[in-house]
Amino acid sequence: MRAIRVETSSATILLTDPPAPKLRDRQTGEIAKDAVTGEALMTVGVVYIDEGESSLLSVTVPQSGVTDGLPVGSPVSLPGLVARPWESVFNGQARHGIAYRAAAVAPGAFPVRAEG
Repeated sequence: MRAIRVETSSATILLTDPPAPKLRDRQTGEIAKDAVTGEALMTVGVVYIDEGESSLLSVTVPQSGVTDGLPVGSPVSLPGLVARPWESVFNGQARHGIAYRAAAVAPGAFPVRAEG
């Protein structure tokens, strides 16, 4: 399915869960790898706030794109953020959702609001 670019310039994005390895298999503890580069993948939890609405997101980031020492609650940036719809069947039940991926997670800033 197609990846959809997510516009983040007017959003406030706050870190809610620090970077952690993304597991491919929870039973074995196998860490997920990028299908193209083979690099280990990490997940971060964020709250995405824009136009008075907020959403909790789990975002996948390559390990090399993770900035160390980001405190929970701090504003972050997610360059190259995309949303990719997915669907699958597990144990006979159809499931669907949206997977988020970014090139990096880095320190961010609160957006400057235009006064008017």
